[in-house]
Amino acid sequence: MADYDLHHHGDREVGDGLVDLAVNVRLPSPPSWLRAELAAALDDLAAYPSVDAAAEAVAARHGRDVSDVLVTAGAAEAFTLLANALRPRHAVVVHPQFTEPEAALRAAGHEVDRVVLSASDGFTLGPVPADADLVFVGNPTNPTSVLHPAAALRALVRPGRVLVVDEAFLDAVPGEPESLAGERLPGVVVIRSLTKTWGIAGLRAGYVLAEPSLVDALRAVQPPWSVSTLAARAVVACMRPSALDEADKLAVRAEQDRDYLVAGLRSLGVEVAGEPRGPFVLVRIPDAANLRLRLRAAGYAVRRGDTFPGLDGDWLRIAVRDREVTDSFLEALRSRLNG
Repeated sequence: MADYDLHHHGDREVGDGLVDLAVNVRLPSPPSWLRAELAAALDDLAAYPSVDAAAEAVAARHGRDVSDVLVTAGAAEAFTLLANALRPRHAVVVHPQFTEPEAALRAAGHEVDRVVLSASDGFTLGPVPADADLVFVGNPTNPTSVLHPAAALRALVRPGRVLVVDEAFLDAVPGEPESLAGERLPGVVVIRSLTKTWGIAGLRAGYVLAEPSLVDALRAVQPPWSVSTLAARAVVACMRPSALDEADKLAVRAEQDRDYLVAGLRSLGVEVAGEPRGPFVLVRIPDAANLRLRLRAAGYAVRRGDTFPGLDGDWLRIAVRDREVTDSFLEALRSRLNG
């Protein structure tokens, strides 16, 4: 099995003075109403944190029972909890996708098989080994930006299997189509993150939705008070109807900005993978590894693709930004495509 740096993420690409097109956090800082919520919680920091209100808010937002909810320190903690709580005989990660699920499984001592989707059909989700009892898939998938149909995900559900669907970016898709978050399906775990839409990657806020038996198994290995008071308060705030409405408007704007970016890339003859639906796009350009360095010298950080299993040095991931940033980036790209 090919060796990849599974712990390489977009934050390793950024640097002082660079325009950040490598990290998929949409806002440069939390909105003013969320900052006010967090500031108001500072007086509560002497007390140990409680996630009760956050779990209730998540349950109400998705129409689930509170016993179906586990609040976590971002999506990454959820992957570690799953790796430590479960004892799979045959764990499978569908790639290319976010690498932390596989990294967490390997760190916990599990063997991992990879099902690698093909660029030739737009990274369409296909079957996984019939005996796989733990399967991870992203939706929409980082880095491909592909949104898999809910029916294709349900087709992977079977007795004795835990299917983990990483929906960290689904709130960046208008209307959140193809989500499984609102359904209690046997063996299905849905992971959500708040850090991408609300500019709070440094706060670590997310949650798991699953059957109570799975939630209890994860809670049993979760470190005490792993979710801070500020993170719990952010979860409550971001579940309110006003926040959900704002998130959908941000998603619509991001979709428009993404379509603008894709059109600009294709006008330069750049291959854009699949049908992007997330707030980032995956592109294939010959010798992209060197192009990335030339763009860096021009002041732009983009995400290398060769640390994702299934991709090589000809792939780059580009985060969606506003049209002003996109125009300047496309101009820099145009002048450097041919060296």
